[in-house]
Amino acid sequence: MPKVSALDMPDVPKGKLPEHLEVQRTRVVCNADAPIYTEPFHYSGAFALMGVDNSVTLESFCKNLKIEVIELTEDTMEFDMIGIDASLANAFRRILIAEVPTMAIENVLMVNNTSVIPDEVLAHRLGLIPLNADPKLFEYLSEHDTPNERNTIVFKLAVSCKKGSPRLTVKSDQLKWLPGGSELEMESPTPSAKPRTYTSFSRSQDSMPEFANKPLGVKHQDIIIDKLGPGQAIELEAHAVKGIGKVHAKWSPVATAWYRMLPEVILLKEIKGVDAEKLVKKCPVNVFDIEDVGKGGKKAVVANPRACTLCRECIRGVNEPQVELRRAKDHFIS
Repeated sequence: MPKVSALDMPDVPKGKLPEHLEVQRTRVVCNADAPIYTEPFHYSGAFALMGVDNSVTLESFCKNLKIEVIELTEDTMEFDMIGIDASLANAFRRILIAEVPTMAIENVLMVNNTSVIPDEVLAHRLGLIPLNADPKLFEYLSEHDTPNERNTIVFKLAVSCKKGSPRLTVKSDQLKWLPGGSELEMESPTPSAKPRTYTSFSRSQDSMPEFANKPLGVKHQDIIIDKLGPGQAIELEAHAVKGIGKVHAKWSPVATAWYRMLPEVILLKEIKGVDAEKLVKKCPVNVFDIEDVGKGGKKAVVANPRACTLCRECIRGVNEPQVELRRAKDHFIS
């Protein structure tokens, strides 16, 4: 943005900031060497003399806050957070990582494990396998609760590699869901007592309407759990419960949660002909495109500013500024 002397500035109506101050307040400008205007104006009276209220009230926050879902698939989600500060955008990121509940394997009852992986390491690997289960359909299991069909999912893993056979790869698809609950009997001090298992299911989970049409299981079938040599075997029972990432990372629903400010790419002047073609070729993510203007003429236009990664190739090595790169301070892509 070109610098303007204070003596040459046009009159600005009361309650509105001059263009250069509005850019400083709402944008980060990315120069070839470093970004500028990175600090936000937190002070409510920063522009009081110009009749501009810079304060944030609950009413204005609720009015300006917008969440727009851009892309939603089974494994990814991209959405825009508009009208918030970077601190709140980061709060949303941390909530996604640590506060959103999921289901994960918590307790592993080891019956037999003669593989090269120790019991505790094998249990840890099982805990990190994503499960195809909706946490909204389950309750939290506290230390005083009894595992039942509403708070526990039971899986069984029983594999062996026969002597003389090649090495066997144990994958996540070999974890079998036990809708009736645990099949392992607990030790009883009195032999005549009725045998009890490690769960107390009142009915089978596959008879419940929530799971009748969508059986519980693992999300990905090809995750390697272990490799067995001839004569080795694994037999265990794994109990999954509801939890949050703040307790353990295995309950975190996101592999990565990030955000970035919305890019803005401004052409400071009309770029035509050969210069337009050079500008288009400079950008590795195709932010710019060529537009025909008639009679064989061509000019550069900003076609996809959202794709800008701030590589700054378009503003390097030019004698006269042609492009200005900005970031909106109150609009975040996550």
